[in-house]
Amino acid sequence: MAKPRAFATRPLFPEARAVLEKHFEMEHWSSAGRLPRSELLKRVSSCEALICVITEKVDEELLSLAPKLRIAATVSVGYDHIDVDACTRHKVAVTNTPGVLDDTTADLAWALLMAVARRLVEGDTWMRSGTWPGWDIDQLVGADIHGKTLGVVGFGRIGRRMARRAQGFDMRVIYYNRTRAAIDVEKDLRAEFVDMDSLLRQSDFVSLHVPLLPGTRHLIAAESFEKMKPTSFLINTTRGPVVDEAALVDALKNKTIGGAALDVYEKEPMAHPGLPGLKNVLLAPHIGSASVETRTKMSVMAAENAVALFEGRRPPNVLNPEVLAP
Repeated sequence: MAKPRAFATRPLFPEARAVLEKHFEMEHWSSAGRLPRSELLKRVSSCEALICVITEKVDEELLSLAPKLRIAATVSVGYDHIDVDACTRHKVAVTNTPGVLDDTTADLAWALLMAVARRLVEGDTWMRSGTWPGWDIDQLVGADIHGKTLGVVGFGRIGRRMARRAQGFDMRVIYYNRTRAAIDVEKDLRAEFVDMDSLLRQSDFVSLHVPLLPGTRHLIAAESFEKMKPTSFLINTTRGPVVDEAALVDALKNKTIGGAALDVYEKEPMAHPGLPGLKNVLLAPHIGSASVETRTKMSVMAAENAVALFEGRRPPNVLNPEVLAP
Protein backbone atom coordinates (compact mmCIF):
# COMPACT_ATOMS: atom_id res chain seq x y z
CA MET A 1 0.00 0.00 0.00
CA ALA A 2 1.35 3.42 -0.92
CA LYS A 3 2.25 5.72 1.95
CA PRO A 4 0.28 8.96 2.32
CA ARG A 5 2.07 12.08 1.15
CA ALA A 6 3.24 14.68 3.66
CA PHE A 7 5.03 17.99 3.37
CA ALA A 8 7.08 19.65 6.11
CA THR A 9 7.72 23.36 5.73
CA ARG A 10 11.06 23.01 7.55
CA PRO A 11 13.68 20.22 7.57
CA LEU A 12 12.81 19.52 11.25
CA PHE A 13 15.12 17.55 13.53
CA PRO A 14 16.44 14.06 12.70
CA GLU A 15 14.27 12.33 15.30
CA ALA A 16 11.10 13.84 13.80
CA ARG A 17 12.19 13.09 10.25
CA ALA A 18 12.68 9.44 11.21
CA VAL A 19 9.12 9.23 12.55
CA LEU A 20 7.64 10.87 9.47
CA GLU A 21 9.67 9.00 6.86
CA LYS A 22 8.63 5.68 8.37
CA HIS A 23 4.94 6.45 7.77
CA PHE A 24 4.80 8.99 4.94
CA GLU A 25 6.15 9.73 1.53
CA MET A 26 7.90 12.87 2.72
CA GLU A 27 8.91 16.17 1.22
CA HIS A 28 10.75 18.81 3.24
CA TRP A 29 11.46 22.42 2.40
CA SER A 30 15.23 22.50 2.76
CA SER A 31 16.22 25.49 0.63
CA ALA A 32 17.82 28.53 2.23
CA GLY A 33 15.40 31.16 3.43
CA ARG A 34 11.74 31.03 4.25
CA LEU A 35 9.26 28.99 2.28
CA PRO A 36 7.52 31.34 -0.19
CA ARG A 37 3.75 31.35 0.01
CA SER A 38 3.46 30.41 -3.65
CA GLU A 39 5.67 27.38 -3.08
CA LEU A 40 3.64 26.32 -0.03
CA LEU A 41 0.42 26.44 -2.03
CA LYS A 42 2.04 24.41 -4.80
CA ARG A 43 3.48 21.74 -2.48
CA VAL A 44 0.35 21.31 -0.37
CA SER A 45 -1.94 20.76 -3.37
CA SER A 46 -1.31 17.00 -3.44
CA CYS A 47 -0.35 16.22 0.15
CA GLU A 48 -2.44 14.62 2.87
CA ALA A 49 -0.49 15.86 5.87
CA LEU A 50 1.12 19.27 6.47
CA ILE A 51 3.76 19.79 9.15
CA CYS A 52 4.12 23.53 9.57
CA VAL A 53 5.42 26.29 11.84
CA ILE A 54 4.05 29.65 12.93
CA THR A 55 5.28 31.55 9.87
CA GLU A 56 2.94 29.67 7.51
CA LYS A 57 -0.71 30.62 7.37
CA VAL A 58 -3.17 27.77 6.99
CA ASP A 59 -6.27 29.53 5.76
CA GLU A 60 -9.18 29.23 3.37
CA GLU A 61 -6.98 29.93 0.37
CA LEU A 62 -4.59 27.10 1.21
CA LEU A 63 -7.33 24.67 2.16
CA SER A 64 -9.22 25.25 -1.06
CA LEU A 65 -6.10 24.24 -2.99
CA ALA A 66 -5.43 21.12 -0.90
CA PRO A 67 -8.39 18.76 -1.41
CA LYS A 68 -6.51 15.73 -0.04
CA LEU A 69 -5.27 17.40 3.13
CA ARG A 70 -6.37 15.67 6.33
CA ILE A 71 -4.17 17.22 9.01
CA ALA A 72 -2.23 20.42 9.69
CA ALA A 73 0.23 19.69 12.50
CA THR A 74 1.96 22.82 13.75
CA VAL A 75 5.28 22.70 15.59
CA SER A 76 4.12 25.23 18.18
CA VAL A 77 1.75 25.71 21.06
CA GLY A 78 0.19 28.82 19.56
CA TYR A 79 -1.98 28.29 16.53
CA ASP A 80 -3.17 31.78 15.61
CA HIS A 81 -1.58 31.21 12.17
CA ILE A 82 -4.16 28.48 11.50
CA ASP A 83 -7.81 29.16 10.78
CA VAL A 84 -9.20 26.31 12.84
CA ASP A 85 -12.80 27.00 11.81
CA ALA A 86 -11.85 26.82 8.13
CA CYS A 87 -9.94 23.60 8.77
CA THR A 88 -12.98 22.14 10.46
CA ARG A 89 -15.16 23.03 7.49
CA HIS A 90 -12.68 21.27 5.22
CA LYS A 91 -12.48 18.23 7.54
CA VAL A 92 -8.82 18.91 8.31
CA ALA A 93 -7.59 18.08 11.80
CA VAL A 94 -5.40 20.68 13.52
CA THR A 95 -2.84 19.75 16.16
CA ASN A 96 -0.28 21.66 18.22
CA THR A 97 2.55 20.84 20.65
CA PRO A 98 1.61 21.90 24.19
CA GLY A 99 3.47 21.09 27.37
CA VAL A 100 6.94 20.23 26.13
CA LEU A 101 8.13 23.82 25.85
CA ASP A 102 6.75 25.23 29.08
CA ASP A 103 9.94 25.16 31.16
CA THR A 104 12.14 26.26 28.28
CA THR A 105 9.94 29.27 27.55
CA ALA A 106 9.77 30.16 31.23
CA ASP A 107 13.57 29.95 31.36
CA LEU A 108 13.80 32.44 28.50
CA ALA A 109 11.25 34.78 30.08
CA TRP A 110 13.24 34.68 33.29
CA ALA A 111 16.48 35.33 31.42
CA LEU A 112 14.91 38.37 29.74
CA LEU A 113 13.62 39.63 33.10
CA MET A 114 17.05 39.38 34.67
CA ALA A 115 18.90 40.80 31.69
CA VAL A 116 16.73 43.90 31.31
CA ALA A 117 16.68 44.58 35.05
CA ARG A 118 20.47 44.39 35.33
CA ARG A 119 21.20 46.02 31.94
CA LEU A 120 23.31 43.13 30.71
CA VAL A 121 22.98 43.85 27.01
CA GLU A 122 24.08 47.45 27.50
CA GLY A 123 27.08 46.20 29.44
CA ASP A 124 27.97 43.61 26.82
CA THR A 125 27.76 46.22 24.05
CA TRP A 126 29.98 48.60 26.02
CA MET A 127 32.63 45.94 26.63
CA ARG A 128 32.67 44.88 22.97
CA SER A 129 33.12 48.49 21.87
CA GLY A 130 36.45 48.67 23.68
CA THR A 131 35.49 51.98 25.29
CA TRP A 132 34.65 50.86 28.84
CA PRO A 133 36.79 53.08 31.12
CA GLY A 134 36.67 50.80 34.15
CA TRP A 135 34.49 50.44 37.22
CA ASP A 136 32.56 53.34 38.71
CA ILE A 137 29.96 53.44 41.46
CA ASP A 138 26.97 54.55 39.40
CA GLN A 139 27.77 52.67 36.20
CA LEU A 140 24.87 50.78 34.61
CA VAL A 141 22.99 50.59 37.89
CA GLY A 142 19.85 48.56 37.34
CA ALA A 143 17.06 47.13 39.44
CA ASP A 144 17.09 44.37 42.03
CA ILE A 145 14.96 41.32 41.35
CA HIS A 146 14.95 39.60 44.72
CA GLY A 147 12.20 40.69 47.05
CA LYS A 148 10.22 42.46 44.33
CA THR A 149 6.70 41.77 43.03
CA LEU A 150 6.18 39.66 39.93
CA GLY A 151 2.85 40.04 38.15
CA VAL A 152 1.95 37.08 35.93
CA VAL A 153 -0.71 37.75 33.31
CA GLY A 154 -2.08 34.38 32.25
CA PHE A 155 -1.66 31.63 34.85
CA GLY A 156 -1.47 28.57 32.64
CA ARG A 157 1.44 26.16 32.43
CA ILE A 158 4.13 28.71 31.56
CA GLY A 159 2.78 31.39 33.89
CA ARG A 160 2.87 28.92 36.77
CA ARG A 161 6.44 27.99 35.96
CA MET A 162 7.34 31.67 36.17
CA ALA A 163 5.76 31.76 39.61
CA ARG A 164 7.81 28.72 40.61
CA ARG A 165 11.04 30.39 39.55
CA ALA A 166 10.13 33.54 41.48
CA GLN A 167 10.21 31.57 44.74
CA GLY A 168 13.97 31.28 44.43
CA PHE A 169 14.21 35.07 44.42
CA ASP A 170 11.91 35.59 47.43
CA MET A 171 9.48 37.50 45.26
CA ARG A 172 5.87 38.23 45.94
CA VAL A 173 3.82 36.71 43.10
CA ILE A 174 0.48 38.07 42.01
CA TYR A 175 -1.42 36.86 38.99
CA TYR A 176 -4.38 37.65 36.78
CA ASN A 177 -6.25 34.99 34.83
CA ARG A 178 -9.74 34.63 33.39
CA THR A 179 -10.40 31.94 35.99
CA ARG A 180 -8.83 31.69 39.40
CA ALA A 181 -6.49 28.79 40.07
CA ALA A 182 -7.29 26.18 42.70
CA ILE A 183 -6.41 27.16 46.26
CA ASP A 184 -3.84 24.36 46.57
CA VAL A 185 -2.07 25.65 43.43
CA GLU A 186 -1.98 29.17 44.86
CA LYS A 187 -0.54 27.86 48.13
CA ASP A 188 2.05 25.73 46.41
CA LEU A 189 3.24 28.61 44.22
CA ARG A 190 2.68 31.29 46.88
CA ALA A 191 0.67 33.23 44.31
CA GLU A 192 -2.13 35.71 44.95
CA PHE A 193 -5.04 36.23 42.55
CA VAL A 194 -5.74 39.92 41.78
CA ASP A 195 -7.60 41.91 39.16
CA MET A 196 -5.73 43.31 36.18
CA ASP A 197 -5.60 46.89 37.43
CA SER A 198 -4.14 45.81 40.77
CA LEU A 199 -1.54 43.68 39.02
CA LEU A 200 -0.40 46.55 36.82
CA ARG A 201 -0.23 49.01 39.71
CA GLN A 202 1.58 46.72 42.15
CA SER A 203 4.03 44.77 39.99
CA ASP A 204 7.72 45.52 39.56
CA PHE A 205 7.81 43.02 36.69
CA VAL A 206 4.81 42.19 34.49
CA SER A 207 5.24 38.94 32.54
CA LEU A 208 2.73 38.03 29.83
CA HIS A 209 1.63 34.43 29.22
CA VAL A 210 -1.74 34.57 27.44
CA PRO A 211 -2.71 33.15 24.03
CA LEU A 212 -3.46 35.54 21.19
CA LEU A 213 -7.25 35.78 21.00
CA PRO A 214 -9.57 38.63 20.00
CA GLY A 215 -9.87 39.51 23.67
CA THR A 216 -6.10 39.60 24.30
CA ARG A 217 -5.04 41.66 21.26
CA HIS A 218 -3.57 44.90 22.66
CA LEU A 219 -4.33 43.68 26.16
CA ILE A 220 -1.40 45.86 27.18
CA ALA A 221 -1.90 49.33 25.71
CA ALA A 222 -1.39 53.00 26.60
CA GLU A 223 -3.77 52.93 29.56
CA SER A 224 -1.97 49.88 30.93
CA PHE A 225 1.40 51.64 30.96
CA GLU A 226 -0.15 54.62 32.74
CA LYS A 227 -1.13 52.30 35.59
CA MET A 228 2.31 50.68 35.90
CA LYS A 229 5.08 51.94 38.16
CA PRO A 230 7.68 54.18 36.50
CA THR A 231 10.28 51.67 37.70
CA SER A 232 8.49 48.56 36.41
CA PHE A 233 9.42 46.26 33.53
CA LEU A 234 7.28 44.49 30.94
CA ILE A 235 8.30 41.01 29.74
CA ASN A 236 6.58 39.53 26.67
CA THR A 237 7.29 35.98 25.48
CA THR A 238 3.75 35.13 24.38
CA ARG A 239 2.52 36.76 21.13
CA GLY A 240 3.47 40.19 19.84
CA PRO A 241 -0.02 41.62 19.22
CA VAL A 242 -0.85 41.20 22.91
CA VAL A 243 1.09 44.46 23.33
CA ASP A 244 0.39 47.71 21.49
CA GLU A 245 3.96 48.32 20.33
CA ALA A 246 3.42 51.98 19.41
CA ALA A 247 2.13 52.63 22.93
CA LEU A 248 5.08 50.71 24.36
CA VAL A 249 7.53 52.88 22.43
CA ASP A 250 5.90 56.00 23.86
CA ALA A 251 5.96 54.55 27.38
CA LEU A 252 9.65 53.71 27.09
CA LYS A 253 10.60 57.07 25.57
CA ASN A 254 8.67 58.99 28.19
CA LYS A 255 9.92 56.72 30.99
CA THR A 256 6.34 55.92 31.94
CA ILE A 257 7.79 52.47 32.73
CA GLY A 258 11.36 51.49 33.48
CA GLY A 259 11.94 49.09 30.62
CA ALA A 260 10.80 46.10 28.61
CA ALA A 261 12.14 42.83 27.26
CA LEU A 262 10.47 41.31 24.21
CA ASP A 263 10.78 38.00 22.41
CA VAL A 264 7.77 38.54 20.14
CA TYR A 265 6.47 41.41 18.00
CA GLU A 266 3.27 42.73 16.47
CA LYS A 267 4.44 42.39 12.88
CA GLU A 268 7.16 39.77 12.88
CA PRO A 269 9.85 39.59 11.68
CA MET A 270 9.99 43.38 12.13
CA ALA A 271 9.88 45.20 15.44
CA HIS A 272 8.32 48.64 15.69
CA PRO A 273 10.87 51.08 14.20
CA GLY A 274 10.94 53.02 17.44
CA LEU A 275 12.21 50.10 19.51
CA PRO A 276 15.77 49.38 18.30
CA GLY A 277 17.06 52.85 19.19
CA LEU A 278 15.95 52.62 22.82
CA LYS A 279 18.37 51.52 25.52
CA ASN A 280 15.68 50.51 28.00
CA VAL A 281 14.33 47.66 25.89
CA LEU A 282 15.85 44.25 25.21
CA LEU A 283 14.92 42.63 21.89
CA ALA A 284 15.18 38.87 21.31
CA PRO A 285 14.24 37.13 18.02
CA HIS A 286 11.38 34.84 19.10
CA ILE A 287 13.56 32.20 20.77
CA GLY A 288 11.31 31.26 23.68
CA SER A 289 11.39 27.53 22.96
CA ALA A 290 14.72 27.53 21.14
CA SER A 291 16.72 24.81 22.81
CA VAL A 292 17.83 21.73 20.90
CA GLU A 293 16.05 19.46 23.35
CA THR A 294 12.74 21.30 23.27
CA ARG A 295 12.55 22.00 19.54
CA THR A 296 13.32 18.31 18.96
CA LYS A 297 10.48 17.28 21.28
CA MET A 298 8.10 19.69 19.58
CA SER A 299 9.00 18.36 16.12
CA VAL A 300 8.54 14.76 17.22
CA MET A 301 5.20 15.59 18.84
CA ALA A 302 3.93 17.18 15.63
CA ALA A 303 5.10 14.14 13.67
CA GLU A 304 3.40 11.74 16.09
CA ASN A 305 0.16 13.72 15.86
CA ALA A 306 0.18 13.22 12.09
CA VAL A 307 1.04 9.54 12.36
CA ALA A 308 -1.78 8.91 14.85
CA LEU A 309 -4.39 10.24 12.45
CA PHE A 310 -3.31 8.00 9.61
CA GLU A 311 -3.19 4.99 11.91
CA GLY A 312 -6.83 5.55 12.80
CA ARG A 313 -6.10 6.92 16.25
CA ARG A 314 -7.08 10.24 17.79
CA PRO A 315 -4.09 12.62 17.55
CA PRO A 316 -3.04 13.38 21.15
CA ASN A 317 -3.18 17.16 20.67
CA VAL A 318 -6.08 17.62 18.25
CA LEU A 319 -7.73 21.03 18.53
CA ASN A 320 -10.88 20.28 16.51
CA PRO A 321 -11.83 16.71 17.43
CA GLU A 322 -15.20 17.05 15.72
CA VAL A 323 -13.51 16.38 12.37
CA LEU A 324 -12.66 12.87 13.59
CA ALA A 325 -16.29 11.83 13.91
CA PRO A 326 -17.31 9.22 11.30
